[in-house]
Amino acid sequence: MEDESLRIVEEEQVKVFNIRHRCFYFSKDIITFIKTQKTERLFYPLFSQLLRSATSIGANIVEGSAGSSNKDFVNFHTIALKSANETKYWLCLIRDTMDSISQSELNTFIKEADEISKIIAKIILNVKTQKRAL
Repeated sequence: MEDESLRIVEEEQVKVFNIRHRCFYFSKDIITFIKTQKTERLFYPLFSQLLRSATSIGANIVEGSAGSSNKDFVNFHTIALKSANETKYWLCLIRDTMDSISQSELNTFIKEADEISKIIAKIILNVKTQKRAL
């Protein structure tokens, strides 16, 4: 199961260039990952926070893209960026505190969250730069 999950993430990263789709697949992979975990009750809040932050990224990207102004667009993308950074935090915390979880699988998720956050930051900078140029 673990190898299949990593394979799917890697294949989708190659195919997906649209940030909305990439965020959707990332959320989907995180949901699948959490669903397959058998863990102690102590870790439930970490998985809950991970689920909330990871799914928030794409939701805010979609909402921002439908915004009525550049200000809305930037505000929702900024929230998405914060969620991506929060997601990295929860993934690192889970990786570093749980012995039963695959380090490589979590590192793959951390790398994807990092790439998504860099893309979103670049989108925000581009919009702000275009606004100043006008």
